[in-house]
Formats: sequence, structure tokens, C-alpha cells
Amino acid sequence: MSKQYLTAHSIENAHESSIYALGVTSTLTLTGSGSPAIKLHSTQDPDHPLMHTFDNAHTLGCHHISVSKAGRRAVSSGFEGSVMIWDLEHLEPNGEIDDVNESGRTWPISISADGSRCLTGSHNGRVRVWDLEKTPILKLRDYETKNVFAMCVDLSHDSKLAASGHENGGVYIFNNETGRMLHSLTGLIKPVRGIAFSPTGKLLAVCGDFQVVAIYDVHSGEQVFNFVGHNSWVFSVCWNETGQFLATSSFDGKTKVWSMDSRSCVTTLGESGKPVYQVSFVPRPGVGEDLVTVGEQIVYYREASGPAKG
Repeated sequence: MSKQYLTAHSIENAHESSIYALGVTSTLTLTGSGSPAIKLHSTQDPDHPLMHTFDNAHTLGCHHISVSKAGRRAVSSGFEGSVMIWDLEHLEPNGEIDDVNESGRTWPISISADGSRCLTGSHNGRVRVWDLEKTPILKLRDYETKNVFAMCVDLSHDSKLAASGHENGGVYIFNNETGRMLHSLTGLIKPVRGIAFSPTGKLLAVCGDFQVVAIYDVHSGEQVFNFVGHNSWVFSVCWNETGQFLATSSFDGKTKVWSMDSRSCVTTLGESGKPVYQVSFVPRPGVGEDLVTVGEQIVYYREASGPAKG
């Protein structure tokens, strides 16, 4: 099966600096950069107008955004180490995870599908699960990972599993029900920048400075195959809703879509050569799946029929 995408819309001056963070709901695209504001653009309108701005969200800028599948809540993490919670229905702040003094600066974040849990990773390697429904916010799990900078984290769709990727190439999978480590995955050596459970939680996709996208079996911990094709660091990886396709973005300026059936690249996008920091699928029920990427600008791609170029 092939996929082809056409550039639908670009927003060149969405932020004052490079855009590092991206979160997508059925109605909103949230982006964060080296500037304090988080911008919310329309996902549905073809012109993707600016709908709202969270001013001064992070004083030193925002590097990660994660949104719940239902689209009601988001979390963001900033370069100063703060983690903010956002109510997307009322477009207002909804709390903060205060973990700076205990675990060092928080870096990656992942919110659960229902928006009730948040997974965080820190500079000193602590990986923690938080209950966002409690007041004050309650720490549920605290995992140790050999004191190595956690660069990316992800929660499985049912929140039963957590995964983290680290600066030294380490990848860990944890069972949130028992509080125990399931697997310590080896063989990557270089920094891990993106990590994502498949929709069923059976597979884990991992990317980073090693330039390949490694796919692991979550049950066994075995590396089952690699996707090869990027020419530089791979910054992000995400699954589509069915788990049939993966999308990745890279420092080489390319965004690639990979087929799990053929185990090959079915689409390559981007010719500017400028880094693409994040990519996300944008579901259009009954029509297809669009893509949105961020880097120097926000770019929306519309899925089209016909053969695709790998």
C-alpha cells in the first residue's frame, strides 16, 4: 500500500524562532518554540488560522507538547524545567507538575489517551507517572534509569506501560501496574530522541542519532526489524491510528512515512534541507490521514490518491 501527500498549507511565521513542540487534536494544532508562547491553530480549517495563544506559557520556551486523544487536555514542558497542564475545552491553564527540585529539570512528557495520567522524564534519568486528576497532583510511579538524561518518553494507549529513551542509547519499558521494569533494551548506543508505542501496545518504535527507526516487540523485548532511509538524526516518530503506518521527521529535512506491511518507505516529504523536529498524523475520519510537521515553519500535508515516492 502506498501513500501520497500534497503540501496543503504552510505557516511561515507562526513563531519567532524554530518550532520544537507539536500536539494535534481533531480541532487544534498546538506548537511551541524557543519563545514563551504556545500557539493554537485550527486543524480543520484549510487556512489553519490562529485560534488562541497561551502567552508566557514557558519563560524560556517550550520543547515538548503532548495532548490527550480525546483532545480535552494537554501538557507542555519548557526549557526552564516546568511542566504545565492545559484545559483545551476552556483554553486555560489547568495546573502544573512541580518536580524541579526533586528530579532536576523535566524534559520529555507524555499524556495518557484519557488525559488522566502524565509520564515525565528528567535530566537525571528519573521517569515518573503522575495522576492529573488528584489535587495536588499525585506521583504514582518513580522509575530509576541509571541517572542518564531521559530524552523521550511514551505511555501505551491503556497507560499500563511506559517507555523511555536516553542520551546513552538506553531504552526501558516499565509496567505501571506492578511498578517494575519489563525490559532494558540495548544495541542503540547513540542518543534516543523519539519513542512511541503502537496503538495496540504490542510494538515500540524508537528513533534517534543512529539514523534508523528500530521496532521492538514489547512482550519479548526483541528488536524485530529496522526502517532505514534517513541521512541524519531522526527526531520524532509517531503511529497512525490503525498502526499500519509510521511517520518520522529528521535533521536531514525529510519526513518519511513507512508501511508496516511492506516494511518500506512509502512517502518522502520535504526538500528544504532544514530540520523537521516533529511530525504527527491528522485523522480525517472517512477521508484519510493528513500530516503536519514543524521546524522553521508549520506545514500541513493533505493525503492524496496515487503512487507515492519513497
